Amino acid sequence: MTQERDYRATVFLPKTDFPMKAGLPQKEPAILARWQEAGLYEKTRAARADREKFILHDGPPYANGDMHIGHALNHILKDMVVRTQTLLGKDAPYVPGWDCHGLPIEWKVEEQYRKKKLDKDQVDPVEFRAECRAYAANWVNVQREQLKRLGINGDWDKPYLTMDPQAEGTIVSELLKFAESGQLYRGAKPVMWSPVEKTALAEAEVEYEDIVSTQIDVAFEIIESPVPELVGAHAVIWTTTPWTIPVNQALAYGPEVEYALCSINKAVHAEWLAAGQSMPLAGEPIEGSPVRQVLIALHPVEQLRGHLIQEFEQRSGHQVVFSSDTPIYKGSDLAGTLVRHPMHHLGGFFAEPRPMLPGDFVTTDSGTGLVHMAPDHGEDDFDLCKAHSIGPKFVVEADGKYRADWPWLGGQGSVINPKFNAPDGPICSDLRKAGGLLAASADYKHSYPHSWRSKAKVIYRCTPQWFVPMDWDLPSRLREGSGEGLSGSSPEAEGTSPPLTPPAGGRGTLRDTALNAIADTRFIPEKGRNRIGAMVEGRPDWVLSRQRAWGVPITLFVDRKSGQYLVDPAVNARIIAAVMQDGVDAWSDARAQEYLGEGYDPADYERVTDILDVWFDSGSTHAFVLESGRWPELTRPEGYAGPPADLYLEGSDQHRGWFQSSLLESCATRGHAPYKAVLTHGFTMDAKGLKMSKSLGNTVSPLKVMETNGADIIRLWALSVDYTEDHRIGDEILKGVADQYRKLRNTFRYMLGALADYDPAEAVDVAEMPELERYVLALLERLDATLRAAVADFDFNTYVRALIDFCNEDLSAFFFDIRKDSLYCDAPSDPKRRAYRTVLDTLFQALIRYAAPVLVFTSEEVWQSRYPGADSVHLLEWPEVPAAQADLARWEALRALRQQVTEAIEPLRREKIVGSSLAAEVTVPDDAPDADLAELFITATVTRGEGAGVAVAPTEMNKCGRCWRHLPEVQDDGTLCARCEDVVSMLEASA
Repeated sequence: MTQERDYRATVFLPKTDFPMKAGLPQKEPAILARWQEAGLYEKTRAARADREKFILHDGPPYANGDMHIGHALNHILKDMVVRTQTLLGKDAPYVPGWDCHGLPIEWKVEEQYRKKKLDKDQVDPVEFRAECRAYAANWVNVQREQLKRLGINGDWDKPYLTMDPQAEGTIVSELLKFAESGQLYRGAKPVMWSPVEKTALAEAEVEYEDIVSTQIDVAFEIIESPVPELVGAHAVIWTTTPWTIPVNQALAYGPEVEYALCSINKAVHAEWLAAGQSMPLAGEPIEGSPVRQVLIALHPVEQLRGHLIQEFEQRSGHQVVFSSDTPIYKGSDLAGTLVRHPMHHLGGFFAEPRPMLPGDFVTTDSGTGLVHMAPDHGEDDFDLCKAHSIGPKFVVEADGKYRADWPWLGGQGSVINPKFNAPDGPICSDLRKAGGLLAASADYKHSYPHSWRSKAKVIYRCTPQWFVPMDWDLPSRLREGSGEGLSGSSPEAEGTSPPLTPPAGGRGTLRDTALNAIADTRFIPEKGRNRIGAMVEGRPDWVLSRQRAWGVPITLFVDRKSGQYLVDPAVNARIIAAVMQDGVDAWSDARAQEYLGEGYDPADYERVTDILDVWFDSGSTHAFVLESGRWPELTRPEGYAGPPADLYLEGSDQHRGWFQSSLLESCATRGHAPYKAVLTHGFTMDAKGLKMSKSLGNTVSPLKVMETNGADIIRLWALSVDYTEDHRIGDEILKGVADQYRKLRNTFRYMLGALADYDPAEAVDVAEMPELERYVLALLERLDATLRAAVADFDFNTYVRALIDFCNEDLSAFFFDIRKDSLYCDAPSDPKRRAYRTVLDTLFQALIRYAAPVLVFTSEEVWQSRYPGADSVHLLEWPEVPAAQADLARWEALRALRQQVTEAIEPLRREKIVGSSLAAEVTVPDDAPDADLAELFITATVTRGEGAGVAVAPTEMNKCGRCWRHLPEVQDDGTLCARCEDVVSMLEASA
């Protein structure tokens, strides 16, 4: 028996030092340090100078706390946008920014005082703001390093901060544009108010949580009505905010609603008999029985006992007596009806009759079909009462307590305290004693607004605030798209009740302008258009003012006599210059004369001390980031008209936040949106689809993921999910992502090894390549088109999936598998091997570019492995893919047949009848496409036969000792086939 020779040394195996094990947590920081040392961001800007610009404006995250998974997803998406646009050859700068003012930071600094049992209000405001500024600066620095660690390429040394004096000065300048154009008024309206934080809140600062409230039914005696039989009966209202009853001023009915005057049997309810024979409700018993009459809505009228009556019975325990002759009235019949408050015996405010007013908002979905009106504490209440000359009373103080001088419950509260509103609390107890409480139970479950900072319940509270009107006409020059030289008389705003008179010469309202801008904006996904459109269409006037310390001041002087704010461009210019120089601390009484100049006496003016809503800060970022010239790379060329940003990208909650405040600010001052397109992403849930919560212990920290897996794994996850919807993350999900990463890494590792000694001189023209190579180039061309379309659509899920599928299915499982024989065993000069390596080089040059925006660290490692010391991979541009003709349909049929063959061979492999597919002889249908099928299927032979199936049998041919192919020319196992004989001879001759 002849000893078999070992031919392994003659096989051209891939050679590379690129490790299979990634070790990303250790490697990535070193790569990041090299980028910083080399000035990668600056090099990128220089490489794209004078190219077409693509400007993504970074929405400012809040400088408060460590980066969470939402931050990571958001910034990875932004980085992907910027990198792909840069790859396309555009000048796509990225300037990160932070929102630094506002209640969250102020609240945290206050907490530090509370721990020391100190009152923040006794601290000098300048000192307090300095502490807030230091707190924000610390978290800016922390978050900056964390975001850099994700591989985000940006101008980290020069970010924008809303607390920079120049930014604060620009925000003041934007505010004064509103004032000079008459788009500002001070008025009293109910706004979201936090009694805990003692300030007004914007809708975007509120979150909704399920709570259980006290629900009560209260009887208001009818004392006057055009319908005589109603006098002496009681109008019944239902509410879940008992604390608003002390501020009631009217009742509302639905004009088209039908109401029944029903009798109720009090005998079944002990509370009605508790007062003894006096029967505290007015009216005589009917026919000697203990019955009183109440007015309650029917719903629907066809049912004698509608669900409102049934629900009232369940809540109160009363039996409602209803018959076919029960009087029924249309709501409009109640016009002119007066009721009296259950607490009328207190006199004064409570003794005044309450009118019943028509309200289109009144429904019969729940309650009684009658609604009590407290204009201090409801938008509908305020509007309806104002239309009938009934104004707010400003009863509830900033801390949620009733005014000390209020005749009922004065100085008591807080109104958000469940015990205060409870069935046995002071409100219900007093109503019960007065005979006005028909039902009370602490069992009503519903969604209720809370401050997302303090987590405390908020209330609607009427207070004097500064507003931007949504429905006044804008100055005509804004409708023409120019925000230059705004001027105009301020509206006559008198303290708490200004007339809502639009400025003269207007054309279109802010609401109309914003809705038109929404129509002109691209939304990704498209459903975002309807979401923000509905919000803008229905939103109330914008409340600009907050009663806090840490923020940009409302820099207005108000005439003490007329109530008008001063509009003087010279005064405004001095204010803006001072804030630009010294920041928000410049706005002080001590400098009032400096700003007013010689023409005005500070004693004649009130210096407004409110600060701006932080959404106005962030809504103005386009002005000081994109238009100030401080970042020239973000500035459009002179003469450019239109939105300065190509894209805004944030979470879907920003439809009511930054997207909307930016839209309104820009439309009011410039007549158009600040962005051409808006991209929104959903929220990251845990692996089970639950909202992440520290209390549930289901949060995923990107910092910990980077410590164990590396940033590229987070990036691959973020760009693989369908970010347009809520999506998931968890250990098992990350394991799957890591597996996909390993496959991509091994693809590059194989190509590096296969191209180890590649010389461009060995390249083969596409026309001279075998059909398989031309087919793969055609697939690459198709991939290129898919990726370009995905970039245009910001469809990164498709981008990453297409890239992964191409590498796994088209290359590793198909092309590489078939061509490994040629790579390993053909002579280096063989045209087939040369063609294969030419395509491998083309694939490498394309795939490394495609992968670079996704796997920023790994792509750099791969690039430097092949081209040590070269400039960064991130300076490259989109590849030019050679055109190649191939019959794709035919190849799809061949690949489908190949899959059938593989499946047919597998049982023989499991049973060890054949060691590999190379030892199998295959029969395929006679109509199989023409090709070198044995090469494609990696089998010994392929023959055509009758029938539709695939047949497999072990070969009896001997195996080549070098290439392991079973060929008829191999005389004995272990000897060489003709090809291998020639190659070995060549190698021996050259040795």
